[in-house]
Amino acid sequence: MDTSKDLAEQNLIAKILEAVGTDLLKAEQIFAEELQTDQPVIRDIHEHVSRFRGKRIRPTLLLLTADACGGINHNHHVLAAVVEMIHTATLVHDDVLDDAETRRHVATVNSRWNTETSVLFGDYLFTHSFHLASSLDSTFACRKIGRSTNVVCEGELTQIGERGNLDLTEERYFEIIDGKTAELCAVSCLLGAHYAGCTAEETEALEQFGRDLGSAFQIADDILDIMGEETQAGKSLGSDFYKQKMTLPLIRLLRQADPADEEVIRGLLANPSPENWEKLAPYIQEYRVIDSARQTANEYATSARAHLAKLPASNSRTILEELTEFAIQRSH
Repeated sequence: MDTSKDLAEQNLIAKILEAVGTDLLKAEQIFAEELQTDQPVIRDIHEHVSRFRGKRIRPTLLLLTADACGGINHNHHVLAAVVEMIHTATLVHDDVLDDAETRRHVATVNSRWNTETSVLFGDYLFTHSFHLASSLDSTFACRKIGRSTNVVCEGELTQIGERGNLDLTEERYFEIIDGKTAELCAVSCLLGAHYAGCTAEETEALEQFGRDLGSAFQIADDILDIMGEETQAGKSLGSDFYKQKMTLPLIRLLRQADPADEEVIRGLLANPSPENWEKLAPYIQEYRVIDSARQTANEYATSARAHLAKLPASNSRTILEELTEFAIQRSH
């Protein structure tokens, strides 16, 4: 375990809680109230899912953005619950697509119950998120969230369609992660800015901040899938390899390998197995593709920080800047 990274993360979480902790609790309360039901099985699933929902990055982005723009109001609490609901729905569905058994050391819905339950509960979260967003006076949020959810689904569908395509280009990869990950971060920041009364220029800059941050986060996640530790990640590593998802390190590995090595690597990627996963490791190290991918994640993080220059100096802006570092340095 990298204790320095662990300590930095704990310090960042403490700063976030000091800045918007009360607002996160209000959003969490709205989340829980929206999903109240008399049906015991749904209550059980909701309680179970709450154990692997993670660090609440998207609602945190929305609230910090609002605070940096001048102030948080009730609309932000509602919308923070909405984006977390959408993100949770995508996690539940992702676990079905990946045949995942655990998430954050907790059994996934599909392994604890079954695939049908996972699909329907994910849909249940999606429909509740739109119902909740429609409670605001303006239709702006519903329109933006509806579009973003479509983009997220397009990104996931495209990734599935490209599984096993060993000739996937970097351009296509970046299109996929822009949809499946960056889009929801972008709309979270956009909504935070818009409902805080930001100018059009500030809102656009913050939306792009969220998009770049989301891309940095996904590239770092793809690196962790190769180089992380299972005890920290809370899930099996190499899932992208076994599902034949071509992520940035693997794309660059094929592109940079000499012809003889490329032929071997293609064979390993085309036939995923524990044995071939081990055989792939020396090539990943030799061609330094992890360093290369990490540099690209750093470039996205640097770009994200540059967009924050449109905002006046504030505690929340500083935390948003620190989040760009967390996105690429985290160990899980």
